[in-house]
Amino acid sequence: MKHKTTHKENLSALKRVEGQVRGIQKMVEKEKYCIDIVNQIHAVVNALYRVSEKILAKHIEGCVAETFKHRGRQEKDKKINELMSVIKRLHKIR
Repeated sequence: MKHKTTHKENLSALKRVEGQVRGIQKMVEKEKYCIDIVNQIHAVVNALYRVSEKILAKHIEGCVAETFKHRGRQEKDKKINELMSVIKRLHKIR
């Protein structure tokens, strides 16, 4: 399964997140209802998680696949360990 997500699309998503964060800052400055602020923070976290998933998928399809086609066992093991570490961190976030 090929992910067609480009760097441009990821940057666009990150700019939207940046705008959301600015909105949250304004909400805090204006002392808006705490639950509304928390809900917006949750939306930002989810958006960042989605971008992270897309970037990781692209990494697997590119760098990792390339390593498994053309590299030796030691480099393959290194990629596996790298991925496991990232997956564990992502799992903790969720």
